[in-house]
Amino acid sequence: MTAPNRSTLWAEIFVDELARAGLRHVCIAPGSRSTPLTIAFFQHADISVHSLLDERGAGFFALGMALAGRQPVAVVCTSGTAASNLHPAITEAYYAQIPLLILTTDRPHELRHSGSNQTID
Repeated sequence: MTAPNRSTLWAEIFVDELARAGLRHVCIAPGSRSTPLTIAFFQHADISVHSLLDERGAGFFALGMALAGRQPVAVVCTSGTAASNLHPAITEAYYAQIPLLILTTDRPHELRHSGSNQTID
């Protein structure tokens, strides 16, 4: 029997806790760094997953859901510039006092400051 992947295990625990706290919807703009979170959300029976290809669209879709449902909605995106694309929706949510939970990922420490694509140092 092999041990579970640490990232996958932590993601499952984290998503379980979000569900226990009442989170019911998540909007995911998929990317490789956010795969463990994405899988954990898709496997959780109490959370509805909405997959959107563009981070800007995901942010505003989540904003609309949170406003209509009067409850927090999470947004998941990958590392680097992907998180920057959520900024307009985050700004709108802040000033309208609409609860959004923003979940971004990052590269491993050894891959920081490497000059690779979609990296913000």
